[in-house]
Amino acid sequence: MKDKEDIKEEVLKEEKKKEISEEEKNEEVKEEAHEHEHKNGEHTCCGKHNHKEELEKLKAEVEEWKNSFLRKQAEFQNFTKRKEKEVEELKKFSSEKIITQFLGSLDNLERAIESSAESKDFDSLLKGIEMIIKSLKDIMSAEGVEEIKAEGAFDPIYHHAVGVEASEDKKEDEIVKVLQKGYMMKGKVIRPAMVIVCKK
Repeated sequence: MKDKEDIKEEVLKEEKKKEISEEEKNEEVKEEAHEHEHKNGEHTCCGKHNHKEELEKLKAEVEEWKNSFLRKQAEFQNFTKRKEKEVEELKKFSSEKIITQFLGSLDNLERAIESSAESKDFDSLLKGIEMIIKSLKDIMSAEGVEEIKAEGAFDPIYHHAVGVEASEDKKEDEIVKVLQKGYMMKGKVIRPAMVIVCKK
């Protein structure tokens, strides 16, 4: 048989267990509430910022960056279109300067023909044409155009052979005759010389 003291001690133990159990339950409830606040962005404990406000700030920043990117993209597209238009205009009128220079020589040639037709002075016409050719060559030289030399050995880089001819005065593969002059522009062949080559 248990005496009163033993029974009292057991009752006290049971009450303590209940108290501990209640405290644990309270702690669990607090923890659940804590987690619930975190999930809903309403956690304000521990001195931390409100998550909902931070989320709104981040959204605003993202929107601002997005708008800035779209503006920059539109500006770049406009810049690209403008440059493309400028390049097209440049290509269209790139030969304007040289054509303007040639117009003066064309005017002189027309005047020389007109004058010689009236006076029948063909010697004056010949001199006038020679002066115009010199003027044209000066224009070409100013633009970096030079005549290709067509003497000596045949060179396929600078010469275009359109026929062969035996010649006692020339060696094998030497140029016998130039049918059409060739030209280079700033070191680049723009038209090879058309030639006849010696073949024994």
